[in-house]
Amino acid sequence: MARDPFRAAVDRTRHRSRTKRPHPRNSFRNALRSPFGNPLRRRLGPPERPGLPTGPLAAAPNPYLRALGLLAVVVLGAWLGLLAVGSVRTPVGPMDTNMTLRPSLTGGSRINVSPLGALELNSHVAPLRLDVDVDRLDPARSQTLVDHPEQFSGLQDQVTRDVATGTRDLAVRSCVAVVSGATALGLAVYRRPRRAMAAGGLALTLLAASGVSAYATWNPKSVLEPRFSGLLSSAPSVVGDARSIVTEFDVYQQELARLVTNVTKLYDATSTLPVYRPDPGTIRVLHVSDVHLNPAAWHIIGSLVEQYEIGVIIDSGDTMDHGSAAENGFLDPIRDLGAPYVWVRGNHDSPVTQQYLKGFENVHVLDEGSAVSVAGLRIAGTGDPQFTPDRSIPAEGRAAEQAAGARLASAICGQKRAGTPVDIAVAHDPNAARETDGTVPLVLAGHVHHRVNELLKLGTRLKVEGSTGGGGLRAVQNEKPEKVRASVLYLDRATRRLQAWDEITLGGLGLTTAEVSRHLPEENLKNASPPPTPAATSP
Repeated sequence: MARDPFRAAVDRTRHRSRTKRPHPRNSFRNALRSPFGNPLRRRLGPPERPGLPTGPLAAAPNPYLRALGLLAVVVLGAWLGLLAVGSVRTPVGPMDTNMTLRPSLTGGSRINVSPLGALELNSHVAPLRLDVDVDRLDPARSQTLVDHPEQFSGLQDQVTRDVATGTRDLAVRSCVAVVSGATALGLAVYRRPRRAMAAGGLALTLLAASGVSAYATWNPKSVLEPRFSGLLSSAPSVVGDARSIVTEFDVYQQELARLVTNVTKLYDATSTLPVYRPDPGTIRVLHVSDVHLNPAAWHIIGSLVEQYEIGVIIDSGDTMDHGSAAENGFLDPIRDLGAPYVWVRGNHDSPVTQQYLKGFENVHVLDEGSAVSVAGLRIAGTGDPQFTPDRSIPAEGRAAEQAAGARLASAICGQKRAGTPVDIAVAHDPNAARETDGTVPLVLAGHVHHRVNELLKLGTRLKVEGSTGGGGLRAVQNEKPEKVRASVLYLDRATRRLQAWDEITLGGLGLTTAEVSRHLPEENLKNASPPPTPAATSP
């Protein structure tokens, strides 16, 4: 029987599909799918999946980068948490304050009394700074203090209790703020609860470590060396004299309480702080240097002489810039400063300058170890052996300065043998001043335009002053204005030894900032009795 042509065609098609050779692409794909069928799979690895990175991009992230990223999240989250809720409002005496912890590279404490200024204390070293903002004075509590002066005696204890309470509340609130901020930011960044909890735990650990660091480095004597800015720069004159700080710490605490009282009255009656009451047992010396033809320096010096009731001004040189006779008229205001003026020649002061100053009645020019007794002190000094504006004479450098200092030291020893020991030595260059080590308690210098306070090996204290003229003409050449610097030195009248000093720093050309920072020698800091608890130093 004849076969159906249609069925025959279907059979041929089926047979052809069974015996058809597979396409090379399909064979390659099938070989890769087989775990044993083709060694090419083992060489090439697993097949690529669309949408997933391969090669270096598919490697696990660097663990150090992951740790650094987590640390950044923790620090940022903790900071945001402190900004949001990490502050406590608490009354401190008659004031309503806001206490806050802020990230800081140096630590310390800052009390802001707007609009009077601020008071800074080097109370601790930690990556956190304590800010206390005085928001306002409570009218009822302030009026009670004014009406009942007998309550001033208990003001210290009240302030201590208020600060201690506020500090405890701030610690608890800061822990909550830091942990909450770091956890919330960790959850937003990683979107994993475990990572977020790790960020919160790390934040709490860092805060605890900062607290341990602050406790370990707590300096209760930092209240002896406060830094005032703004209108509070007159506060050292209110707090009291350096001698009373060293010998009677209780009186110093009472003066701090009086400062709070006077601030209250200032707000209440817009009066000024009381004037400075000088201690007859203290000699006040104003140290200036490197005026460099800045006429504003004479106004500043005159103001300091009047405000601090200066007994003698010591100028360690470089009053001029070129030392020419045409500049001599610049020196005339020295006659009207209201205090004796002891001067040594700097490397910008010429013999012409020196001869002109010798004609002033109130000026004592010292050179080659000569000495003078003024304001109860014996002062010896020498001029700089070099005059650098004269380029025709080659500079001799450090060797010449050391030789001049050696001659000064020899003259000081001669004064001691003659029964007139020297209390203060003066030289322009610090290299010359260092040669007097062991021959005199205190030596003053300038030249370098920045402050140096150094106790030399043989016991002489070297104090180098910055530029009282703000660099003079160089103020318009530098990228930033050079600051105006001077220091008030407090010396005991009986021993003629340095008891403390105030560093006055004013903003340079075009600036109006002012700072007064009080410092005590290390030996006086050891003898001063600190308050009984750290919280007592915060006011």
